[in-house]
This record gives sequence, structure tokens and C-alpha cells, in this order.
Amino acid sequence: MSPTGQPTLTTERLVLRPFVPTDAAEVQRLAGAREIAANTLTIPHPYPDGVAEAWIASHAPAHAEGKLAVFAVTQRHDGALVGAIGLDITTADRRAELGYWVGVPWWNRGYATEGARAVVGYGFGVLGLHRIMARHFLTNPSSGRVLEKLAMQREGVLRHHVLKWGVFEDLAVYGVLAE
Repeated sequence: MSPTGQPTLTTERLVLRPFVPTDAAEVQRLAGAREIAANTLTIPHPYPDGVAEAWIASHAPAHAEGKLAVFAVTQRHDGALVGAIGLDITTADRRAELGYWVGVPWWNRGYATEGARAVVGYGFGVLGLHRIMARHFLTNPSSGRVLEKLAMQREGVLRHHVLKWGVFEDLAVYGVLAE
């Protein structure tokens, strides 16, 4: 467990652990890919220097306040950073939003599903959440397939909900309840 109390989660192929400052260069390299930024709400492209360091530094205080649990997704056999999976937590409502990205070299290997399944289990089993939801661009159906594999139900579409790179994008909303 980290100093903030965030655990490390282990799956068949992955270790999900708190990010450390030495992950910053690899976060910038992986998250800096245009394909990652194109499919996420907040990752910039190009990815500026210093952003990964600031992002990583923000995790521990937010986790200590019960607002965030962000995990570095790493390969179990060699520790290579694959991506990130996290919960943005609203404690008053016992709910969280799941977010994730997986570096392009590791696409289509099931890492997002495997890691997200562990994080959802942590959210319900350890954090005592009642609801976990997630959103994805309709232009990224692969993300929707991940959410469906987590037993999330599609609850609707927010039409033209965000302006991404000058284009209004639709967001699909998924959710799952603890029961």
C-alpha cells in the first residue's frame, strides 16, 4: 500500500499500482500519442512537458481526500507501463466515474478490460461505492465494448456534449450498480 493508503491491485497479467514520479516520461510518451488524445476528454495533444509530472503529483493528495484513485497499469512480467485507470469519486453520493487509457502499442490485448474489472471491483468492494459510471466518444466503439464486458449498461447518449478539436462529439453513458 502507498503512503496515501492506495493499494496495489494484481490481476492475471497486470499490476495496478499508484503512479510514481519516474513514470512521467513514459506517461508523456504513451498518452502523447494523437490516438490517445483523440479518444479522451482531457489529454492534450501535443502533450506538453511537465504535464505528466503535475498529473502524477496530484494523485496522492486527491486520494488522501477520498476524491480519486488512479492506477498505473503495468505488465506483471516486466513492469512496463501500459496505461492508466482511475476512479473520480463523489463520496457524498457513493459514486465514481471510471476513466482509462491504454497506450497504442498495447491496444487489442484486453488490458483495458482486465484492469478496469479490477478497479471496478476495488470501487465496490473496498471503497463501498454504490454506482460506477463511464463515458466514451461514440467515435470510439472499442471503449464501449470494454464497458459492456464490465457488465455496465448503456444508459444513453449525450448528443454534441463536448467540443473536441473543433468538432462537437456525442458521448455514450454507461453505468453499473453495486448490486
